[in-house]
Amino acid sequence: MKKYGLGKKEKLCSVRAIEILFGPGGAEFSTLAYPLRAVARADEVRASDAPVAFLISIPKKRLRHAVDRVAMRRRVREAYRLNHGRYQLPEGLRVDLGFVYVADKLMSYSAVERAMNRILAALAAKYSSSVDAENRQ
Repeated sequence: MKKYGLGKKEKLCSVRAIEILFGPGGAEFSTLAYPLRAVARADEVRASDAPVAFLISIPKKRLRHAVDRVAMRRRVREAYRLNHGRYQLPEGLRVDLGFVYVADKLMSYSAVERAMNRILAALAAKYSSSVDAENRQ
């Protein structure tokens, strides 16, 4: 796979997986790094080659104009595409990850990228420490 590419297998598109992720008790990990909120859960059952399957949600309630929602979706996707390779998850672990935009206005790419780096670092720390704890037992 290309270093900076995003493939189809990295897209979270299963309705069932999305309902589980955002449903009651579904998210194992949730964090807010303004202007993004991230929710995640480990999923060993999903048959995918990608370690992370992600989705991006830009609510119409926050950004009323479609052009603004598309622009923010592109910024979030680009920030993820360029930075997801820096943070490694343990081998064999599959994670469903959802990004939700929480700001009420357009934000610059640099703000989105800073938030993305904080989220990905926290995600990597959470799942690498949980795997370490399981290995010690």
